[in-house]
Amino acid sequence: MSFYETLRHFADSYALIVMFGLFAVLCLYPFRPGAGDRNHHAANSIFKGADDGDQ
Repeated sequence: MSFYETLRHFADSYALIVMFGLFAVLCLYPFRPGAGDRNHHAANSIFKGADDGDQ
C-alpha cells in the first residue's frame, strides 16, 4: 500500500469514528447535569448592564 492509500484508509475508518465521537461529545456537553447555572449565565450575559439606566 502506498502512503496515500494508508492515509485514505485511516481517514475512512478510524478518523471518521473519532470525528463523530468528538461531535457527539461537544453536542451533548451543554446538557450535562451540572451545567444549568453556566448555561443560564451565558444565555443572559448579553443583557448585563441593559437595565442600568445609563442610556
